Amino acid sequence: MFRAVSLAAFLFATWLLLSGYFTGLLITLGVLSCVGVVLIAARMDVIDHEGHPIHIGWRSASYLPWLVWQIVLSNIDVARRILAPSLPIDPTVKQIPCTQRSDLGRVIYANSITLTPGTVSLRVLDDEILVHALTGGGIADLEEGSMDRKVTAIEGHADD
Repeated sequence: MFRAVSLAAFLFATWLLLSGYFTGLLITLGVLSCVGVVLIAARMDVIDHEGHPIHIGWRSASYLPWLVWQIVLSNIDVARRILAPSLPIDPTVKQIPCTQRSDLGRVIYANSITLTPGTVSLRVLDDEILVHALTGGGIADLEEGSMDRKVTAIEGHADD
C-alpha cells in the first residue's frame, strides 16, 4: 500500500511540475489521472520494489555525487588520451564480477559503468558484466571494486 501511495504522490508531483497549471479543475483531473494510473498498475501487479524503487532513494544520495566525480575524472582521462596521442589506448574486453542481488542493482551498476567515459557495459549476467574499456586501467579500476561495493550498498535488501 505504501508503494502505491508514494507512486501516486510521485506521479502527481511530476505532473504538477511539468504542467505548471494550478487551477482547481486541472489539479482535480491530474489527481484523478494519477490515481487511475496507480489503480491500473496495482491491478497489473507492477508496483514492486523494482518497478518503484523507493528503497534506494536515500541510499543513492551519497552515490550520485561520487558517480558524477567518477564521470568527470573519466572525461579528463579520455580527453587527455585524445589530445595526447602518445598516451596508450589499449581496448580491452573483460568480464567484471558484480555482487548485486537484484536485477535493479545490476542495471544500476551496468549503467554506472557505461556512464563513465571510456567504459561500456556490453552484457549483464547474474554475477558478472561484460565490459569494454578504452584502456586496461579502466578495467583495473572496475576490478578494484569500489563502484561495485557502492552500488551494492545503495541496493540494500530487496525486502525494504
